[in-house]
Amino acid sequence: MEALLKDPSKLKKVLLYHVAGQKLMAKDVVKMSNITTLEGQKLPVKVTEKEVFVGNAKIIKTDVNASNGVIHVINAVLIPSEKPSGK
Repeated sequence: MEALLKDPSKLKKVLLYHVAGQKLMAKDVVKMSNITTLEGQKLPVKVTEKEVFVGNAKIIKTDVNASNGVIHVINAVLIPSEKPSGK
């Protein structure tokens, strides 16, 4: 956490990796194989008989209305992968 606080650029990437560019209710998420985040990467969605995961985090509460969208509470912090530099 301290490392992220010392690196505003990386902190911004982590935060944007937790946000979709559209309002997605739980009924929408379970129909998806991935979600494109505002950070730019795709976050995989996995649906089992009892649980739904985004990346390696389990969704533990769904459809929490907020003034700027909807929140789905997860049980872990998602860290975006480092994109290749293109070399």
